[in-house]
Amino acid sequence: MQLLINGLNIEYTEQGAGVPVLLLHGWGSSFEVYKGLMAALSDRCRLVAMNFPGCGGSDTMKEPWTLEDYCDLVLAFIKATGLENPILIGHSHGGRVILRMAAAGLVSPPKIVLLDAAGVIPKKTLQQKMRARNFKIIKKLLSLPVIKNHSAALLDKARRHYGSADYNAAPEVLRKTMVSLVNTDLRGEIGKITCPTLLIWGENDTATPLSDAKIMESLIPDCGLCVIKGAGHYAFCEQPAQTAAILRSFIP
Repeated sequence: MQLLINGLNIEYTEQGAGVPVLLLHGWGSSFEVYKGLMAALSDRCRLVAMNFPGCGGSDTMKEPWTLEDYCDLVLAFIKATGLENPILIGHSHGGRVILRMAAAGLVSPPKIVLLDAAGVIPKKTLQQKMRARNFKIIKKLLSLPVIKNHSAALLDKARRHYGSADYNAAPEVLRKTMVSLVNTDLRGEIGKITCPTLLIWGENDTATPLSDAKIMESLIPDCGLCVIKGAGHYAFCEQPAQTAAILRSFIP
């Protein structure tokens, strides 16, 4: 199914009836990751999951987006689908969007579930700092007039070497969007979230480490953390039965 939202065709799926729930996926992913959870909760919930621009069958935006653009899209989508004050569930980047919307008072959800969510910038390791420094040096050197004519191909090669897999796989408009998003730290805002918030996290997540979850737990007033032992960034996919059991106890 598709809806035209803010000039973009947005793909979405829907399952079940009952308590309204909106699911937002992570960066470079799609609503396909939620198939198991949607099936597990469809006896009590109306579950709606959308694909962000550039993901699945949704159009790609023409210009780079900010976090505010994603919030605007989700708000318009909620209105278009008739979801009345849904519970919000978000993985990774989807969780980051939910954090901003809830902290800014753009939504007042009855409950929030964050699955290995982004939104807190962890301290970089020495290796990460060196990689970022090296890329900046190379980028500066490639702007010199003597090699500027050949810089495009060289810069692209440097990006492939120093960039993450998600970054390298994305088209330019999404790469620029990603840079904006990963440099947005919400820790100064999320203390304003007042609704009950559940964090479900993989013990071995390296993309958004467990330390991020503990920061969020300490800052959000009504917040609890469930750690999935031995799981990574997609803990809810690695342990679907355990995740579904946790959600069924949290969602009325």
